[in-house]
Amino acid sequence: MSVYRRALRYVRPYFWPTLAGTVLTLLGIALNLLRPWPFKFIVDGLLDTGSGHSSARETLERIFGNQSAPMMILWLSLALVAISLLWGLVNMAANYFFIRVGLEALLRLRTDLYACLQSLPLKFHDARQSSDSSFRVAYDSQSIQTLYNKGFAGVLGSLVTLLSTLGIMLAMNWRLALASLAILPFVVWAVRFYATRVRSQSTTIQERESDLLATTQEGLAQIRMVHAFGRESYEVGQFRRRAAGSLEAGMRLNMTSVISSLVIGTLMALGMAVMYFVGSNAVLNSSLTLGGLLVFAAYLQNLYQPLEQLSYTAWALEGAAAGATRCFEVLDRENDVPEAPHAVALESAHGGICFEGVSFGYDSQRVILRDINLEIAAGESVAFVGGTGAGKSTLLSLVPRFYDPDAGRVTLDGHDLRALTKQSLRSHIGMVLQETVLFSTTIRENISYGRPGADFEAIVAAARRAQAHDFIEALPQGYDSPVGERGSHLSVGQRQRIGIARAFLKNAPVLLLDEPTSALDPATENAIMETLGDLMRGRTTLLITHRLATIHSFGRIVVLDQGRIVEEGCGPDLLTRNGAYARLRAAGHYDG
Repeated sequence: MSVYRRALRYVRPYFWPTLAGTVLTLLGIALNLLRPWPFKFIVDGLLDTGSGHSSARETLERIFGNQSAPMMILWLSLALVAISLLWGLVNMAANYFFIRVGLEALLRLRTDLYACLQSLPLKFHDARQSSDSSFRVAYDSQSIQTLYNKGFAGVLGSLVTLLSTLGIMLAMNWRLALASLAILPFVVWAVRFYATRVRSQSTTIQERESDLLATTQEGLAQIRMVHAFGRESYEVGQFRRRAAGSLEAGMRLNMTSVISSLVIGTLMALGMAVMYFVGSNAVLNSSLTLGGLLVFAAYLQNLYQPLEQLSYTAWALEGAAAGATRCFEVLDRENDVPEAPHAVALESAHGGICFEGVSFGYDSQRVILRDINLEIAAGESVAFVGGTGAGKSTLLSLVPRFYDPDAGRVTLDGHDLRALTKQSLRSHIGMVLQETVLFSTTIRENISYGRPGADFEAIVAAARRAQAHDFIEALPQGYDSPVGERGSHLSVGQRQRIGIARAFLKNAPVLLLDEPTSALDPATENAIMETLGDLMRGRTTLLITHRLATIHSFGRIVVLDQGRIVEEGCGPDLLTRNGAYARLRAAGHYDG
């Protein structure tokens, strides 16, 4: 299906505003076609042109009676003003409807695009920069408005004006009309030739602008690191190179537009010259009045204007089609973690988790997990250790269905996770990550993010259990204090406690802890681990850590190596085996 037909789907719900705008557009075109006639009557009926053209004079006398020529000229001049004013008002009303529909379509596309991005699995987001997705939502989506306003509204008005003007010109003098239109095939060729270039160059500039946005976001997001290493000049150089690439692409696009305008303008000037030559000879031969020639010239302008507008519209549509294509690429993306057609909602969970022959890879060349078989009882706490790239975080990511295994299955209380709705599954899972993700809002809203609508007393109770209440109360606005972008107003330890409070408030039976203390100093880590111990009590907990000292006393430790479970047991028992766990323990950095 073409990008234009898909874009049309977004304006179908707005049939009546579109119809109103269309009717007003047709009325405006009719009024515009009347504008040359008052001056024709002035020239042919009232001015001494030497042609002795009496039919126009007789028409004026029937309309105005025996009024004087100056008075008739005054009335005809006022008629021209009235026609122009009415045309302007009708055109303004038509534009209101079309602009409104275009903006409503933009809202629908942006919402669909953002919703699609939210629903797509992590594998999609892992493979692309977030700035590219942001660019598609914020900028590429605007193409839908261009496609509607310039495509439907613009093409409709231009075509109707073109056809009606052509009909009048043929009725007035078909020979002169055909002579004036001799340049039409060349105009059509030029439009098609340059439209192809515009689409290609528009795609390039959008990709360059997306890269520029990525460079900007990354440089500003890591501003502390940039300052710490004195790399300001390097980052500016990186930005300048990306911006220069965007400039070159923009220059090529604009030069294509300038050259195409020159070509189209020259062709139309040639057609106008032909009309003046043939028409002037017709006036000299008395086969056409001077007023008729002036009206014909005005209509030729009316003919060339929509013709020129159609050429610009074609280029604008090709540019917009490039942006719309980038939007539809996301909307057409297949969900690698689909919702099963008959998925059921999980009403309650005890927390028993089982991995049965699970294998997974991000692609065929990157197999991360190999034949994992593991059963975790409800309420049990299990720690996962292993070297970097062993597959620990990937294993945890299968539990909330961030990814689906390539082979085998994961179950919760005997239910295959793929048979459960993702929302109900995730509502029974709490998470505390290595770096707690906070949104640029208040502490209250961040704590209640996993449980919308929680009352303030419950939020405070969760903060107390996470040992966060005291520092929150010390802030100027307490629980209504903004945390800043990514929690920049808080320390690392404070952000972790907010994340723990969020997990306490959610009160889910399954808890996933992925390196929750690795970024903390020993004193803060010990305090956080005490809080986490309270949080883990009575919940099925899967904990990842590189600091073996924090989990040595765990009842069960699972050691992963190259995506396989190589050891399993309690810490002291694993040490006596002198295997993979003992080697990790011997590496001092694992003890923090």
